[in-house]
Amino acid sequence: MVRLSRHIVTDPEVCHGKPVFTVRGGRPTRIMVYLVLEMLEAGMTPEQILAEYPSLTKAAIQDALHFAAELSKYPPYAASRVPA
Repeated sequence: MVRLSRHIVTDPEVCHGKPVFTVRGGRPTRIMVYLVLEMLEAGMTPEQILAEYPSLTKAAIQDALHFAAELSKYPPYAASRVPA
């Protein structure tokens, strides 16, 4: 398991190694970070997301946004451009 941030890890044994959130004690969940980011993109509020995933916290959702912002600063994002 590799810790990517305070609330996010990746583990080849969990969700095919995609980034997932952790719960207290650092245990990985099966809640993939991209799903929560897509929920935010779709207009859901953090409160609505927490109602769907009660094991998450507001801090975890904020961490996901920070994680996405950091990823967008560096390649290889440029190698996987989506046509407009």
